[in-house]
Amino acid sequence: MSRIGKKPITIPKGVTVNVLDGAVEVQGPKGKLKQAFPAGINFELADGHLTARRGTDDPALGKFHGLARSLVANAVAGVTDGFKRELDIVGVGYRAELKGKQIILALGYSHAVVFDIPVGIDVTIDKQTHITVTGVDRQLVGQVAANLRRLREPDPYKQKGVRYTGEVLKKKAGKTGAK
Repeated sequence: MSRIGKKPITIPKGVTVNVLDGAVEVQGPKGKLKQAFPAGINFELADGHLTARRGTDDPALGKFHGLARSLVANAVAGVTDGFKRELDIVGVGYRAELKGKQIILALGYSHAVVFDIPVGIDVTIDKQTHITVTGVDRQLVGQVAANLRRLREPDPYKQKGVRYTGEVLKKKAGKTGAK
């Protein structure tokens, strides 16, 4: 049996959970999420705790037990606290600007890169080089941050580009030249 799947999910105050057929609907102070889970996994709500149970002892179903519990736990954490990813823009002339629901990025290309912010995501930009992506859906926050990083991945030689805050890059040595 899955160790993660057996752990109960504590429902904080101010959060309402509704177990539907094949999905769990979670509503809290930050928003509302509907998280689907694989067939064969059932959730039971009792005494302020939500537990994941397998319908049968099928070994093929066991691998989804912990997954379903983690997805629902992330939904509960998202509507209570939210999720955040931070990115840094490094490079001379590299900057970002927020205009409505779009980010205008100057990343060393001959043109400005326009990035549309999806619904449910909030973006703040500090000092034109620090981007903070926040939202209630962990998967969406991570995907938006990854898409922003992909626009100009960090260069291993000059260390320029868009990187996660705290990301450690391995610097490569360039050509040594003729002696």
